[in-house]
Amino acid sequence: MSTEKITGAVVRYLDAVANGTADDIAACYAPDGTLEDPVGSEPRRGHAAIREFYAGLAGARRRTELLAIRVAGDSAAFHFHVRTELADQTFEVEPIDVMTFDEEQRITSMRAFWSPGDMRVAR
Repeated sequence: MSTEKITGAVVRYLDAVANGTADDIAACYAPDGTLEDPVGSEPRRGHAAIREFYAGLAGARRRTELLAIRVAGDSAAFHFHVRTELADQTFEVEPIDVMTFDEEQRITSMRAFWSPGDMRVAR
């Protein structure tokens, strides 16, 4: 797999997080893909569990920005900024995600490195 294809998959994922539905985001994952967000939480496996996780974003305005990415083999580690605007509060965090991909550039595993102390409430 090329660096360009994996980078493209990361960009598609971040675009889905910013602009898509829970179904759009889950579609970035392989059917048996896993999500651990944040690291240390119970991993979720498969589209239904992943869709349920991202359903919490419904109705929120979101914005993402890729800050840095490193690709090696079938994996990427990337640092990004995400802003989530709810009716009464806005949250910002800059996690570092580590993902592996299959031959079709679908996410086979995702681990998000951040903790509640990294979250900021923006005005």
